[in-house]
Amino acid sequence: MITNSAASVANDIRDIKPPVEIPSGWEWLWWTLGVLAIAAIVFALWKWWQKRRSQIPIEPPVPAHVRAKEKLQEALALITRPEPFCVLVSDTIRVYLEERFDFHAPERTTEEFLHELRGTDLLSAEQKEKLGEFLESCDLVKFAKYEPGEPELRDLHSSAVRLVEETEPQPELPALDPRPSTLDPVSA
Repeated sequence: MITNSAASVANDIRDIKPPVEIPSGWEWLWWTLGVLAIAAIVFALWKWWQKRRSQIPIEPPVPAHVRAKEKLQEALALITRPEPFCVLVSDTIRVYLEERFDFHAPERTTEEFLHELRGTDLLSAEQKEKLGEFLESCDLVKFAKYEPGEPELRDLHSSAVRLVEETEPQPELPALDPRPSTLDPVSA
């Protein structure tokens, strides 16, 4: 006779478990090599990008006096219209002075600008006087609706160009070597 407990043991037979995978201990090596390979690829791409970026020629900025001369040349197209001409010429000189001497000219009125300029050594006394006359003439056209003739406008233009040319930086000449030459003229 089969008892209840024997029947439950007979029904409880299970299949054999699959084999358990035992780690070999070399798995960490493969993970480390994979991470190093990815890091090497990222580093190589970064170096290639840096090299490529450094090969792109960077254009030097256009000097302030060159830009001012170009703007003054463009202003000649407006010489038949006094107000836009004077606005462009005056603004060009103010921007030039700000860029050239780091002097904040565009934000100030002519009187404020000239008063502050008097206390500096940026321009000679004659240049300061001519600049004052130039800006006051431009202000007459801009604000008092004065309409000068073309010869007067050409004079304003030439005084603006003259100011830029007088204040543009001079190219540095190479210094002469004070040491005597190593070549002896007698033995040569």
